This record gives sequence, structure tokens and C-alpha cells, in this order.
Amino acid sequence: MMARGLSLLLKRAEDINERKELGLVAALQFLTIFPVRLKVSTNALRRSIAYFPLVGMLIGGILYGLDRLFILAFPISLVNILLIIALTAMTRALHLDGFIDTCDGLAGGHSPEERLTIMRDSRVGGFGVVGGSLLILLQYVALTVVPNEHRMAALLLMPTIARWTMVCAIFAYPYAREQGMGKIFQEGRKWPWLAIATEITLASCLGLMWLNGLAVMAAAMLVALLAAYWLSRKLGGLTGDTYGAINELVEVSVLILIPLITWSYVI
Repeated sequence: MMARGLSLLLKRAEDINERKELGLVAALQFLTIFPVRLKVSTNALRRSIAYFPLVGMLIGGILYGLDRLFILAFPISLVNILLIIALTAMTRALHLDGFIDTCDGLAGGHSPEERLTIMRDSRVGGFGVVGGSLLILLQYVALTVVPNEHRMAALLLMPTIARWTMVCAIFAYPYAREQGMGKIFQEGRKWPWLAIATEITLASCLGLMWLNGLAVMAAAMLVALLAAYWLSRKLGGLTGDTYGAINELVEVSVLILIPLITWSYVI
């Protein structure tokens, strides 16, 4: 009986580890272009939200590695442009596309239904082009003025915190459509997934910036909640596009907040 009980416990532990691994694999497949060739189920995709910040930390680590490499040969202005291109490429412009679609919908529609219809259109409108261009310009300037002593923390925490706020938005607000990619994440909302995502983000912020990191995390969360509240009012809920828009807004906010909270802007 004892041997059988031990066998069942080991099997259960293996199943839990497998679920964790598949959740991480699903997060990598969905959020990046990394060639992870492993078929995952819809349930694994739902669980993947727990590992969004971990994938963000991986993206940030690659950005920092590229930053150290590029700075050996190029001026800082060119390095910053290359980092923005690398970030966009690593994520397949997934979140940037959501931001652009959200700009089109909010500016072009007069009711939640009209806005959602415009956002579903694959064509890019003028408001989306202008919004996307201004966002990239703001990213460039914000990255340029980050002091060298905080550059590593900025590059690592920018994608980590942003992806955590997406998870928070998924939990905090209803989904605006009957169907959609974001609906899968909504259906998989479980408090343990939010707890894991928060623990990863909290550990990253404290480890890199201690209490200043906690302040950046809290301020970025406030930005995300205000954006999510406003978007939900305009659309009757959130969508996959608005999750991407929130991610983009928080990324650039983190770049702005780190020098602000550490009092390191040179004026």
C-alpha cells in the first residue's frame, strides 16, 4: 500500500511538472517568435498566463545582451533603434499591432460596437499609423534618457512588468467579444496563475532595484489599471488588442518611471 501511495504521489508530481512546462512552452509560442516546436493544448495556453512575466524577463535578457553587444560598435542612438527593432521582431509585433488596432477603433468609432468592428479590420487606418509612430518615437526618447546605471534594470523590467500587467488586466476586466484569442485566457483565469505571475514580477523588481523596483511596479500597475478602465468603458470590456495596447503603454511607462522614481533624470 505504501509503495502504491508513493507511486501515485510521484505520478501526480510528474503531471504537475508537465503542466508547468507546457504552460511555459505555450507562453513562449504565443508571445515570441522563438522556435519552440511542441504541440500544446488549449488548457496549456490558458495556464500560460502564469508565465507571461517569465517570458518577459527572457525577452529583457536578450535585449540587454544585444545592448552590450551593439554598444561595442555603434553610438547609443543607433543602439536604441536596434533594440526597439529587436523587441518588435522577437514579439512578432503582436502587441504593437494590438496598440495600432486599438488606436484605430477608439478614434474611428462612436459606439462600442463600431469600435470593436473597426479593431477587427485587418487594414490599418490613419489613426493607427499616427499612434504607432508616436509610440515608437516615445520609446526611443525614453530609452535614450535612461541613465547608464539603470539601463540593465530598465531593459529587463520593461517587458517583465508589462506582461504582468496584461495578466492583471485579464483578471480585472471582462472580455468584450463573444469569441477571440483573448477569450481563451479569460476562460483560464485562476488565482494561482495570477499569484505565480505576481511572484515572478515582484522577485524581479526587488532583485534588480529593491524598493525602487517595487515603486516602479506599483506605478506601472496604476498606469495599466487606468488604461484598462478607460478602454473597458469605451469598448464594454477588453480584447486581445487592448491587452497588447496595455503592454505597449506599460513598457514605455517603465522606461519613463525608472529615472523618475530614482531621481536620475539629467535636466
